[in-house]
Amino acid sequence: MPKQVDPEARRQEVVDALFRVVVREGLQRASLRNVADEAGLNIGSVRHYFASQQELMRFAMRAMLDRVGARLRERVAAIGDLSERPHAEQLRLAADLLAELLPLDERRRAEVTVFLDFDTAARTDPAFADLSRRTAEGARELVRRILGRLAVTGALRPGLDLDTETERLTSLVDGLGLNAVLHPGLLAPEGCTAVLTAHLAGLAAEGGAAGAAGGDAG
Repeated sequence: MPKQVDPEARRQEVVDALFRVVVREGLQRASLRNVADEAGLNIGSVRHYFASQQELMRFAMRAMLDRVGARLRERVAAIGDLSERPHAEQLRLAADLLAELLPLDERRRAEVTVFLDFDTAARTDPAFADLSRRTAEGARELVRRILGRLAVTGALRPGLDLDTETERLTSLVDGLGLNAVLHPGLLAPEGCTAVLTAHLAGLAAEGGAAGAAGGDAG
């Protein structure tokens, strides 16, 4: 009797293999054949699920966005009502949420690496442009929601322009991710968290900055 294969599990297996190839060798080497070899499958098995490298990459990016989104939702659910927590703790929890977008461990490093290669490809390949924009918009929306919630609870200094601060913080997270992937010898995970925590502490209302600066966004 033929072995039953779970299609979703097989697709995820191929996506994981794609991530490993991109992290190790770059997007340009992530052909269907190379990904099939990495997954220990014949290329026909991969083509059964993905007709082209482009289709595989789009599926992989959507899977990564879903994966990161699920982790963020779990963290938000675990936090509960921010207003019941001290301002310094609110800022620390905000840093923890944003740290999900930084390459602080092997899993997140792979995600950021794949995203950077994908985003570079999207600059010249219209087939990837919508997902690249969706990712950029999602990051900004996350930052805007975090800052907006902190403002409502009084954890931020009054009078801040949240539009400007959203762009500043989004750019900071993007820059940290880029430099930590390209130059890990210059920017270690601890440096990423220290910079992120210091930035949020600089936005804090009086009395919240000192406690926030002592946090650990890992």
